[in-house]
Amino acid sequence: MLFAVASRDGKEINQHFGHVERFLIYRVEDDTVSFVEERPVEKYCRFDPEHPLRAHTLKDTADALKGCRAVVCSMIGEAPKVELERLGVEPYVIEGEIEPVLKDLAKVL
Repeated sequence: MLFAVASRDGKEINQHFGHVERFLIYRVEDDTVSFVEERPVEKYCRFDPEHPLRAHTLKDTADALKGCRAVVCSMIGEAPKVELERLGVEPYVIEGEIEPVLKDLAKVL
């Protein structure tokens, strides 16, 4: 099972979905977590006071995350969360060390 992780340091889930410029992709199999690759994406948040839904960016992000069971990040706005779900990507807001979080999440998915 593949997961896309929002992390600034590659150790912790500690990045807001809207600030990500690359997702770390991990595979979880038989309670083993292994790093697969980085997938670049366009940063969603542009710090626009109107903060409109940038559907084209979310579609591109969802396309970049094809094959991933879920996206795990420290925060995500409601509009992008709903749109990602509509596009078939399940977002989870969880903070902590990547490996134990992904092991736990894989057990319930």
